[in-house]
Amino acid sequence: MASIRSKISPCLWFNNQAEEAARFYVSLLPDSKITRVQHSPTDYPGGKQGAVLVVEFTLAGQSFLALNGGTDGVYTDALSLMVECKDQAEVDRLWEALTKNGGKAVACGWLQDRWGVRWQITPEILLRLMADPDKAKAARVFQAMMNMVKIDVAEIERAAAG
Repeated sequence: MASIRSKISPCLWFNNQAEEAARFYVSLLPDSKITRVQHSPTDYPGGKQGAVLVVEFTLAGQSFLALNGGTDGVYTDALSLMVECKDQAEVDRLWEALTKNGGKAVACGWLQDRWGVRWQITPEILLRLMADPDKAKAARVFQAMMNMVKIDVAEIERAAAG
């Protein structure tokens, strides 16, 4: 059976940790699963015949590929995975899981996981308040966010209140 995927699927490059990373990522969000693990039919520059080559998976319904490309890929902030969180508890849970084991906090809700993939862990209320028609409120919220590493929902709400 063919897997169902989006017309456009981001492909994440790994040395040889594609399956480990995909399994970790799908453990974090509902509506996530591994859909196929493809093994290499022959030896290739980064691996041997039979080694995991590509892992197809979905995160919260969005399809992804994880590729064992044979060398470490280099990720930058130019592309990140944004997760819209419903509340502080979800922000905290994802932040803890993604920064654990070598991940690191960056700024303004951004982090880098242990494989170097960049993430934005963003509470829904931040997005809503930054788009508020009250420009002064939106500016206060934006300024508060700019001083944060992990987003603090209570602090965002205080900034919005003035």
